[in-house]
Amino acid sequence: MTIQEIYNLAIKKGVEADFRGQEGIAKLLKRRREKYEKLTEQQKQEFDQNSLENPYPDSQILNIAQDKEIKKVLVGIDIEPAEILLAKELGQIDLIISHHPLGKALASLAEVMELQCDILNRYGVPINVAEGLMKEKISEVARGVNKVNHQRPIDTAKLLGFNLMSLHTACDNLAAQLLKDKIEKEEPERIEDLLNLLKEIPEYKEAMKIGAGPKVFVGSPDNRCGKIAITEITGGTEGSPKLYEKMAQAGIGTIVGMHISEENKKEAEAANINVVIAGHMSSDSLGVNLFLDELEKQGIEIIPCSGLTRVSRGR
Repeated sequence: MTIQEIYNLAIKKGVEADFRGQEGIAKLLKRRREKYEKLTEQQKQEFDQNSLENPYPDSQILNIAQDKEIKKVLVGIDIEPAEILLAKELGQIDLIISHHPLGKALASLAEVMELQCDILNRYGVPINVAEGLMKEKISEVARGVNKVNHQRPIDTAKLLGFNLMSLHTACDNLAAQLLKDKIEKEEPERIEDLLNLLKEIPEYKEAMKIGAGPKVFVGSPDNRCGKIAITEITGGTEGSPKLYEKMAQAGIGTIVGMHISEENKKEAEAANINVVIAGHMSSDSLGVNLFLDELEKQGIEIIPCSGLTRVSRGR
């Protein structure tokens, strides 16, 4: 496979697992195209043309040093200069894949957060309420990533001659879809049942061994779940703390997420919503693994690093 083929496959798989469905993605891209057509020529030159075809601007090809057939890939949850130096030491690495966004993918992180509005709407929160409360959070995230040295790993990859890409929401969608399907099939009644269900998943089972497995952050194992929402697994990063009251009003009883801030935790407690944190690196590993299985089917060798717990389901 080429770099572009790997990237195209990641976006395709991300769209297939997207809670909005392919029709929703088509509408998103159509609207984006219409807005692009109304820009001035200068604005068009500044516009990321890739986003007209790719609904996930936090998933990008960041550097092509050698456009060749990819046989061995180094994959990590976070890729920094240290991991790129590691690739040099290992030798014969054709491509480096970071899960967390880098470069222009990180600069565009806030743009994918609109996905959370659609997910919340799917669970009963009115779309106008979700959009209104998420606007402030999206703006906050955009300002937060603005100060970061986005290009540091990309510059290192260029100097050392490595191909590099980030695959963030494209992979997070895969994790969210698997969790949604499993939870809806098993219908756990109490939080304890939900925890046990999560611990059956290999990535979370491995995380338990190092003290980073699924935990109850709000509520207790004896609590009944009520309606379980997968609202904090994909969509860039965690949402607005003001949303928990609205989630409770929509009938949501339990949220499954990757991580939660103290402010969000307090708001969830005030709204009497149970919060089960599946784990950050383990949830990221789950989504990345589901994509890497597709690469393994093509004969590509995977070298995991930087927090990725590799579990193969493809063979």
